[in-house]
Amino acid sequence: MFSIKHFFRNKLAALMLAALAALVILPLALPIEASAAELKIGLFADISTLDPHFNNIAPNISLSTHLFDALINVDPDGHLIPGLATSWRAIDATTWEFKLRRGVKFHDGSEMTAEDVVFSLNRPATLTNSPGPFTSYTKQIIGKQIVDPYTLRLKTATPYGPLPLDISTIFIVSKKAAQNATQEDFNSGRALIGTGPFKFSKFIRGDRVELVRNDAYWGPKADWDKVTFRILTSDGARLAALLVGEVDAIENVPAADVADLKKNPKFTLVQRISWRTIFWTLDQSRDVTPDITGKDGKPLTKNPLKDIRVRQAISKAINRQALTQRTLDGLGTPASNIVAPGILGYANNLKVEQYDPEGAKKLLAAAGYPNGFNLTLHGPNNRYINDERVVQTVAQFLSRIGIATKVETLPLSVYFGKARTGEYSVALLGWGTLAGDFGLRTLVGTPNPATGWGSWNWGKYSNPNVDKLVQSSLASVDQQTREKFAEQAATIALQDYAVIPLYHQYATWAVRKGLKYTPRTDEFTLAHQFHPQ
Repeated sequence: MFSIKHFFRNKLAALMLAALAALVILPLALPIEASAAELKIGLFADISTLDPHFNNIAPNISLSTHLFDALINVDPDGHLIPGLATSWRAIDATTWEFKLRRGVKFHDGSEMTAEDVVFSLNRPATLTNSPGPFTSYTKQIIGKQIVDPYTLRLKTATPYGPLPLDISTIFIVSKKAAQNATQEDFNSGRALIGTGPFKFSKFIRGDRVELVRNDAYWGPKADWDKVTFRILTSDGARLAALLVGEVDAIENVPAADVADLKKNPKFTLVQRISWRTIFWTLDQSRDVTPDITGKDGKPLTKNPLKDIRVRQAISKAINRQALTQRTLDGLGTPASNIVAPGILGYANNLKVEQYDPEGAKKLLAAAGYPNGFNLTLHGPNNRYINDERVVQTVAQFLSRIGIATKVETLPLSVYFGKARTGEYSVALLGWGTLAGDFGLRTLVGTPNPATGWGSWNWGKYSNPNVDKLVQSSLASVDQQTREKFAEQAATIALQDYAVIPLYHQYATWAVRKGLKYTPRTDEFTLAHQFHPQ
């Protein structure tokens, strides 16, 4: 449907295009030649740090993939493939052996060995004040044995099937360069010594990251001598940069512009359903929660979100079909699970919650809130597709059932820190994983810093039955047994409204003609996987 907002957005892009075109001598949208040496990409989200172990969020991980390798890499379809380890196997129920690739050089010319791997696996636990720790991936490891410089054995306390997946998230840094390094040492490049396909050149916070090709890379060499990642969190600015040729490709194409770009012969769009599920987290631990008051504006003496009837009412109040088709412009599909379809642990028996505002009102009344209450919803405004609009739309849905709802959205760099420390009652989060039990452990497992469980469980949900089933799933080597436990855990947690799933997000890239890219289920934008046609 045509909208005034859409008109002015396109009008603004057109004006920017006209203004910039006057300064550009070359014609617009020239095809990329095979000999082109530079690639410029417009990023949707900011990069908060270049330290690969400090903040476990997708924009940082995607950027780190250019500078570092893990023992195990992930292909565009989400399959585990060799990285710095050429092979891995469980030699007994609690021991995994990894054979390291020989002759791999760090960017400073030194050789990568098992000593660097052990240091990298130990490092996340030494970092303090991490807004998104990687320790949930390393806590299961209780022993590390260097058999020889190219053989490493990792010991777990109990049988643990997903260890290879965990290991794929830990980037290997140079022990020599990273020992005692600060965040500034990484952001300035002093400690930014990896084995990845590119080397560090420049980082201007909030503006760009510049990389140069690593000609000594152990794998296939990138097609680009230089890559510039422009940080363009504004949809209009990112689109305008593509249209005038300031960048060759953009990620997270603005939803309202997808249809027009599909018709534009100067560009190609590539799309895929991603592994990311967008959902609400709800404070279920505190007796009094900060963002809820009575209709008189006075704080409530008890937290309504601890009542399952209230959580169910919130879920029933949301029209997911309208949300995905209108607010997301079709770039999402309604969700009933935390993980996307096809991912281990996806429970087919769980159905998308039907939109039922009258049923929601009855549930609120039964819970003791016949007139509802006041609530403030929180979310980011520069991380997910139309995220600010999503929060505003859900606020409208909730207001219709008597929950007078206000909205506060913040930039990702501020939002995540506040959400993780429990400042919000109801907060929007997107999460992607290749294994449901892994996601459940992280998102709804009872928080325990000693084990890494619940590291992204903002609502502090806790259910011993869910924890037990997740643990059984994680300990299962047999795939069918693991899937059974994971599905049972997901069923209990979601029928308990541990979180409220909204939708599975689509990932969309736009690239100039003459350039090709294989879309990834993890939504990562990797420069070395762009190729001239």
